[in-house]
Parts: sequence; structure tokens; C-alpha cells
Amino acid sequence: MKANRMEAFSDGVLAIIITIMVLEFKVPEGHNWEALIGLGPKLLSYIFSFVYVGIYWNNHHHLLHMVRTMNGRLMWLNLLLLFWLSLVPFTTAWMGESHFAATPTALYGLILLLAAFSYWLLQRTISNQHAGDSSFVVALGKDWKGKLSPLLYLVAALSAYVSPWISGCFFVLVAVIWFVPDQRIANALRER
Repeated sequence: MKANRMEAFSDGVLAIIITIMVLEFKVPEGHNWEALIGLGPKLLSYIFSFVYVGIYWNNHHHLLHMVRTMNGRLMWLNLLLLFWLSLVPFTTAWMGESHFAATPTALYGLILLLAAFSYWLLQRTISNQHAGDSSFVVALGKDWKGKLSPLLYLVAALSAYVSPWISGCFFVLVAVIWFVPDQRIANALRER
């Protein structure tokens, strides 16, 4: 199997994840702008999750361009990442429905933490295929965003019990850090 098949499968799963999230919105009973106010928490949690899934989709796309040979380990690690991301719609809905209550917000942070860890494992496995390619290994070695993000997710999950809004600030911070796509892989490809 080639990496493009895994990428196409992953793209499909991520598209379904986004679709499931938007289907959680129910049409409001009223017929005016005020009827939408009740959807505020759901909309905010959807925006968080849409941005996160978009960030994973973008970086996953770049990462898979570095796969030299496909193997079972890569496929299972990719599935592990997709598993954690597939739980994002559930936690998004719960967080929005509960108006950012502590436990749903903490679980959201834990799911994002586990997705980040899974992405790191996938990245490490692909990096091991490039042991002799110093430009790629050096580029991934400077992964300050990848090292900082899990820590921020953990702090967000724990701080949900102090204030879910503090957690939200950490979620926004991680999204802002990653909003500009990671250029390390693109740069390494250009150098080769």
C-alpha cells in the first residue's frame, strides 16, 4: 500500500468527523436572531473542534508526504490518531451541551492530549525512516510546537476544574500556535 491510500482514507475519516460535528446542531425553535443565542456554547465548541481537526488534517497531509515505505506499524499508528480524533465530535457536543462544564471540558482536553501523543508517535515512526536524512531529522527535532502542545492540553484539562474558561484560553493558545501550518516538513522536502 502507498501512503496516498492512507492519506485518502484519513481525509475521508476527518471529513466525516467534521460532518458529524455540524450535524449536532439542531434548528432553533424560534425564527429570530435571539433564537440563535442558545446555540452560543455549541457554536464555540464547534469552532474549537473544527479548527483542531483542520490543523490535524493540514499537518497530517504534510507528514504523510515524508513516508518512504508503508508498513503495518504506520497504518496502526495512523488509526490510533484517527481513533482519538473520532472522539472529538462526542466531546465537542458534550462540552457545548453542558455550557463548558468542568468534566466535559476536561475530557475534551484529554482527548486532544491523546490525539497529540498519537500524532507524535506517527511522526516519530516516519522520522525513523529518515535516519540518514539529516535535513528531515533536524527539522523535526526543532518541534517546539509538538512538545509544548501536549503540556498545554494537560494544563487545559486540569484547569477545567478551576475554570472551564481558563481551559478555553489554553485551547485557543494551542490553536493559535498551530494555525500557521508547520513548514518544517515542506522545508525539508525542498532541501532534498
